[in-house]
Amino acid sequence: MANVFILALLAYAGFAVTDVAVKAAAGRLPIFETALIVNVFAAAVLLTTRHPNERWRDFFRPGRHTLAVHVRAFCGTVSSLGAVYALTRIPLAQVYAIVFLAPIFVTAMSALFLKERVSLARWVAVAVGFVGVLLVVQPGYQPLESGHLAAVCVGMATGGAIVLLRGMGQGVRKTRVLGTLMAYLLVLDVAATIVWGFVLPTWWEFGMLGLAGIAFGLGQWAFVLAARAGHANQIAPMQYSQLVWAVGLGALFFGEYVDPVASVGIAVLIASGLATIFVVAPAGAKTAATADRNNSAETGGIRS
Repeated sequence: MANVFILALLAYAGFAVTDVAVKAAAGRLPIFETALIVNVFAAAVLLTTRHPNERWRDFFRPGRHTLAVHVRAFCGTVSSLGAVYALTRIPLAQVYAIVFLAPIFVTAMSALFLKERVSLARWVAVAVGFVGVLLVVQPGYQPLESGHLAAVCVGMATGGAIVLLRGMGQGVRKTRVLGTLMAYLLVLDVAATIVWGFVLPTWWEFGMLGLAGIAFGLGQWAFVLAARAGHANQIAPMQYSQLVWAVGLGALFFGEYVDPVASVGIAVLIASGLATIFVVAPAGAKTAATADRNNSAETGGIRS
């Protein structure tokens, strides 16, 4: 069991390194070019993470839920590009806090589109999580920027991807889901870079973005190992370590210090998330929250 927790923590540490490296290199290069370099390195690493019983060429083959697979890939593309943009505009802790709005969107979309019964306790938990986000972002006390809107889009897209995966169930190979997502990302990034132009990156920028892609790929790999070695309810709580990484790395590398109010907001977010996992949806319960944990474990966390 200890190995599961360690692998999950390493996975989320890899995702945090990805975001720090992107933020460190961002600013001068176009968003699509930044995403292209990161995704090329990530795709190279992800090629080694397929399940032994699956082949990467399987994602070319038509199958069940074809439309849902492509819509999920679109959501993942929006999430990836929105995250890159948000990281270049607002503090790391604020990006993470807003992206953790995804469970709220999942709850609402599950009730609306999947007709799932969502308990009052879960609505209360996600409402408390929303309060935590407000405490971190503090609208009215500091200006809201385009980066905040981009982070909201990331949360919405992530929530949509999770709901789509839940609707597909176990009938679609994960290789096909990830392969289609990477194809969308690479094709869009290449096309947009051709249209808007390519800016020659410096060695520093290229190195940081390469590190970001490798860290993301290794994070996904660690997540796959964790998911195979344990259960989703063991892995899900570890995603909140990202908020801790955001506070520490933001202060260390970018001088982004979290004030007392935002610290309370982060604590509220973590408490709300853990309550949803362990109290609202106890282990083994077949509820919306349990399904969210399973889908997150299969796709690599809160940001799909």
